[in-house]
Amino acid sequence: MLARLGELGLELPQAPAPVANYVPVVVAGGLAFVAGQVATEDGAVLHPGHLGTEVSVEEGRDAARRCALQALAALRAELGGFDRLERIVQVTAFVASAPGFTGQPLVANGASDLLVEVLGEAGRHARAAVGVAELPLGAPVEVAVVAAVR
Repeated sequence: MLARLGELGLELPQAPAPVANYVPVVVAGGLAFVAGQVATEDGAVLHPGHLGTEVSVEEGRDAARRCALQALAALRAELGGFDRLERIVQVTAFVASAPGFTGQPLVANGASDLLVEVLGEAGRHARAAVGVAELPLGAPVEVAVVAAVR
């Protein structure tokens, strides 16, 4: 998988540290539950604000893509690599949405597309894209991932 990331011109970021009282990944019953990821770069939230006002769909999609990369980094850190990763099972994308914004699925595609680009068929997953009033740190998107592991 690291070779595929290189082919795509992508590099996994450092696995994000928790910002509250939780762990980044819990493995139980053959599943790895990755805590919600808020897109950050150099310690700052990527594209802060709400979709439909301060943040464009393209910026939201970019943030969701970064969230998926961070989720993969968290999986790698917990699993000690990707040998145990079987597939992505579910993605939940929370989108900070201005009133009337209904493009949550378009934003969530940033995460979904990245996972399929990197993992192929093993990246296909069930998904929910949910509009919310606010997200931690003023983030536009938060993505949680569930993966099947050996």
